[in-house]
Amino acid sequence: MSAHPDSAGAACTAWDNSDCRGTPYCPPRCPRFEGKDGTPYVARPLQDGERAALVEMYAGLDRFSRANGLPPVTVSKIESWLDRLLENGWNLVVSDGGNVVGHVAVVPAESAEPEFVIFVHQDHQNNAVGTELVKQVVAYAADRNHEGLTLAVATGNERAITVYR
Repeated sequence: MSAHPDSAGAACTAWDNSDCRGTPYCPPRCPRFEGKDGTPYVARPLQDGERAALVEMYAGLDRFSRANGLPPVTVSKIESWLDRLLENGWNLVVSDGGNVVGHVAVVPAESAEPEFVIFVHQDHQNNAVGTELVKQVVAYAADRNHEGLTLAVATGNERAITVYR
């Protein structure tokens, strides 16, 4: 195969992956997926410098997307809460190419069975983003040798319980 013309300086120039939709064999899980409506998404570890994008996502959540007092409502409290999650755990995000639209945080990182929190922006709910984030967090937890994961969810939150099962 020939190198892709835009691949100058790329680590891998053996093939053109611009149309790649991934496979179930990407370690620990393929990062690319499509929503039910065909929207392309990428699930990946949070990168340095993306804290502001997370704050923006959380600040834009409607009241129906919050549970058990999380995430906090004000920007300053969101920032403090995220700082604790970022310092004490590991984090995955889903982006739609331009924005962070989903987030899962696992804390504490060194625990055998850490707890996780997961939120998806309301504009991307019911589009397989939450389901894929759960699959991603399970794959990453297994890859990091966690024995299990824990989660607190309100008993009346049937939609969330369905996703977690």
